[in-house]
Amino acid sequence: MSTLLSEIVSHKRTEIAAARRRTPEKQLRQRAESAPPVRDFHGALCVSRPGLIAEVKKASPSAGIIRADFDPVAIARTYEAAGARCLSVLTDEKFFQGHLKFLQQIRSEVSLPVMRKEFILDRYQVLEARAAGADCVLLIAECLNQDELNDLHQFAGDLGMQTLIELYDAANLQSVLNTGTRLVGINNRDLRTFVTSLDHTFDLMDQIPSDVLLVSESGIRTHDDVQRLAAAGVGGVLVGESIMRKPDIDAAVRQLMGYSSPQPGTS
Repeated sequence: MSTLLSEIVSHKRTEIAAARRRTPEKQLRQRAESAPPVRDFHGALCVSRPGLIAEVKKASPSAGIIRADFDPVAIARTYEAAGARCLSVLTDEKFFQGHLKFLQQIRSEVSLPVMRKEFILDRYQVLEARAAGADCVLLIAECLNQDELNDLHQFAGDLGMQTLIELYDAANLQSVLNTGTRLVGINNRDLRTFVTSLDHTFDLMDQIPSDVLLVSESGIRTHDDVQRLAAAGVGGVLVGESIMRKPDIDAAVRQLMGYSSPQPGTS
């Protein structure tokens, strides 16, 4: 595990403990049970391939502030109008300046399925996600062992949610597939060096079964990138920073994906 990733995971455990003290798990479970019905994240991506998972992201440890005029709900609405199929919402506060309330606010204002993008280590965080209205949660293979991946994937499913399980290291691929997830993400950014290469998706994708929807993450900046991935059979792309930096988010999404008009099922 990289130094930064180790730091994030260590801090996250402290956060989880503090959250448990503020809100007992029994109370959180009651909130989850009364949350809005789950939307089909996987199904939304299958409508048009590659489906865009557009990310609501203010900052990152490597890039600093990505968008100063950050209005998460307005950004989410723009993504929906521009043709995104799903949304990814950063909820980490310390390192990415996100917040779980952003997800809750967005979920009440858009019709797209929403994923909690977080360093999830514990069932408590999955409950938090469902209580906030999340339809999907991100699991990161580099942060979890096989038993933890299996447990968190199963627990999310018990709550009706889906999981997008992300990996960078090829050695983690079998552990990811062993969970039975239908959504696998290949992160093109090495979290140890922060070097990003789109070729990483192409290097690993032949090992992904055909019945698993593959999502390419990070380093997707141009329509040519999207076309290359689509031609290879990639089912989804997760894009945040390259869109969030553009003054006109709507135009940036349409240019990236090659959309001239709203896609089927969007408003």
